Formats: sequence, structure tokens, C-alpha cells
Amino acid sequence: MPRKPLLIMVAGPYSSGGANSDQRAANLRALNEAALAVQAKGHTPLIGVNAVLPMIELAGHDRYSELMMPICRQLAAHCDAVLRIGGPSQGADEEVEIVIANGGIIFRNVAEIPMAD
Repeated sequence: MPRKPLLIMVAGPYSSGGANSDQRAANLRALNEAALAVQAKGHTPLIGVNAVLPMIELAGHDRYSELMMPICRQLAAHCDAVLRIGGPSQGADEEVEIVIANGGIIFRNVAEIPMAD
């Protein structure tokens, strides 16, 4: 049976634990590397942080709390699945909960994700 491509949110730490700019950059790189692996399996990856950071840049960092997680939660509600990577992150865990609550699948590593046709 053919496997349709899924919209898979890649959820992991970005700014957890008061990370400095170098740690945030490393976290974002890990998210993007995972997204590339999801795409290589024939699915569409989505990283909420990547969608929201340009808006925060325009609106100003003082609006970070107002924009980041609310928009990430809205995006998670549209996903078929979530790939949870990295260490502790309250935001990533919230994204996982939303995807699961909407009947989505959780993957803990890329190897668990089936190829799409």
C-alpha cells in the first residue's frame, strides 16, 4: 500500500535552558539537519522556529513570547506527525502533545519514519 507524504513537525530544543546565541544556532542546525532527513524520506518537514523567527526579527525580540509558541502550537495542530529530537524542551514537548492529541504519530528518530511513495 502506498504511503502518502506526511507533514512532519521537527520538534526539539531551540532556546531551552537560557541558551546563548551559539547554543541556539547549534540547536537550530540540529533541527534543520533533522528536517533534511525527513525530506529525504519523502515527507514535508516543518520547523516552527523557522517559521516564526523572521516575524520576531521584524516585530522585535520583546514580542518573542507573544509570537513563538503560540504560532508553533498553531502549526503543530496541522501536522500529521512529529519528530522529537534533542534534549529537554517544554516548547517541543507541547508541540508533541498537540500532534498526538490530534491523532498524529510521534517519531523519536528518523529511522522510525517510513519512506513515502
